[in-house]
Amino acid sequence: MQERFEIGKIVNTHGIKGEVKVAMYTDNINNFKKNNIIYVDNNEYVIETSRLQKNMIILKLKNVDNMNDAENLRNCIITIERSKKKLPEGTYYIADLVGLEVYTDEGKLLGKVADIYNTGANDIYTVKTIEGKEILLPAIKDVIKNIDLENKKIIVHLLKGLI
Repeated sequence: MQERFEIGKIVNTHGIKGEVKVAMYTDNINNFKKNNIIYVDNNEYVIETSRLQKNMIILKLKNVDNMNDAENLRNCIITIERSKKKLPEGTYYIADLVGLEVYTDEGKLLGKVADIYNTGANDIYTVKTIEGKEILLPAIKDVIKNIDLENKKIIVHLLKGLI
C-alpha cells in the first residue's frame, strides 16, 4: 500500500512573500488546512495559510518566505501521509483497488482492476480480463459485494446485461 498520496502540484509562485499556487488533485480541501503537514519532493512543510482562488489553492508554507524560495518549489508534487487522511467507512483509495483480482460471487475470476473513474453518479471499475478485454462494472451495492484489501480481491455480482 502507498504510504503517501499525491494531493496537488505547485504550478507557480504567487506574489513576493513566498506563496505558491497549487493545482489540486483532490476535492478534499481539508488536506490544505492551516498547520497540516505536507511533503514537497519528500521535504516536510507546515501550511501557514491557505485560500482558494478560482480552481487553484494558494499556500503559504512555513520557512518559504520569498519569491525565490517559492520558485524552487515550482513543478513539485505535494503529498500527504496516508495516516493523516482518514476515509469514511466503505470507501477506499483508488491506489489500493487498482490491481485487485475480481471474482464473481460464483467464484469465477474475471480479471484485475485496471482503472477506476467517476461518472458523477458512481465510480466505474475497469476490469482487464486475462484475454485483454475490458469489463466496466458500476461501483454500486448491487454489483460490488465485497472488497477484501487484505486478500487483494473483490467479489462482484454480475447483473443481467453487464457483460
